[in-house]
Amino acid sequence: MTSQAKPEATLPDGLKALMSRAGSKDKAPPPVYKWNPPFCGDLDIRIARDGTWFYLGSPIGRKPLVELFASVLRKDEDGKHYLVTPVEKIGITVDDAPLLAVEMAVENEGADRQLTVRTNLGDLVRIGNDRPLRFEKEPDSGGIKPYVVVRGRIEALFTRALMYQLVEHMVERQGEKGLETGIWSGGQFFAVDPELL
Repeated sequence: MTSQAKPEATLPDGLKALMSRAGSKDKAPPPVYKWNPPFCGDLDIRIARDGTWFYLGSPIGRKPLVELFASVLRKDEDGKHYLVTPVEKIGITVDDAPLLAVEMAVENEGADRQLTVRTNLGDLVRIGNDRPLRFEKEPDSGGIKPYVVVRGRIEALFTRALMYQLVEHMVERQGEKGLETGIWSGGQFFAVDPELL
């Protein structure tokens, strides 16, 4: 954000109240999936593919504010992303995924492997049945893009460097439809669609 911009002046009241708590050390995310407030329209907030948050076209430079907004971010069944408070639901634009997986820890091998990733905003995600991994085609390069569910329907896109690290742990196995390529984590095998390879 530019030094002159005061986002508080144009934000809805519910988000203003949240901003007053920016920087709070309370890490328990609010129960946004339990809230059903009325839709209040769209706000000019955009999350770029590289994880940068923009407000009115300018980057939001205050990390505590970005973390606060991310804590009330929700993706609904309509596939759109919203900032949700108990009293309002505001649409925002997300270019790809709202979070990035930036670091990975690997425990054990084979079917016992456990992968844990850290997002750019500090979420720790143990990949498994409750936090699945999925793959899509990268339109620009033709390669694959891995995603992991962080909470609800919110996903983190693996950075390119982390994607290469993930590929190092890919294995082949015989599946119901023939030979599959994928990743073991948390007792689950996450296969890559053969059309993506």
